[in-house]
Amino acid sequence: MKIILVGANGAVGQTAVSAFGNRHEIIAVGRTSGDIQIDIEDLDSVRSMYKQVGKVDAVVSAVGHGHFGAVADMSSEQFMKGINHKVLPQVNLVLLGIEHMNDGGSFTLTSGVLNRDPISGGSCAAAANGAIDGFVTAAAVDMPRGIRINAVSPGLLQVSVDRYDGFFPGHEPVSSERVGLAFCKSVEGAITGQVIIVD
Repeated sequence: MKIILVGANGAVGQTAVSAFGNRHEIIAVGRTSGDIQIDIEDLDSVRSMYKQVGKVDAVVSAVGHGHFGAVADMSSEQFMKGINHKVLPQVNLVLLGIEHMNDGGSFTLTSGVLNRDPISGGSCAAAANGAIDGFVTAAAVDMPRGIRINAVSPGLLQVSVDRYDGFFPGHEPVSSERVGLAFCKSVEGAITGQVIIVD
């Protein structure tokens, strides 16, 4: 399969790259690294990527970030970081990518654990994750030409424990190998409209 993997160099993206191995043609996409560099938040940049790559069999998105902080101290602008930097870029990959997707292809987005297992300061991320999960569940009903769409929703990755030190008390980290298998399940399997939880 010919697969666009956006965010290939990030912690989550690397799990997919490793799991796919040499079985597919991976086009690694990043802001400053990879085979193609794009600004995921710029629609013209995303359009240019699709035009450059041509028809594909799968698009995997492993991008996005949001604001961490208490609700009482959060501004509307801070809250919107989760929407503008995680939800909309991934949704736009789908909306702009449908015409470039081969029949029977698939989109895989990435959400996360916080909308089902909240932490202090995580409401922005939880809202973004919930939006992504809801989008893929409903969008699957309307996808044309047998195109599938799913989300991978991982817990805290073992490789990211130090980065988020203190934010996830009591959470059991998940291995990169298990997260990578979830991406394989979405891309190489047959399911659609599913949130693949990795806890």
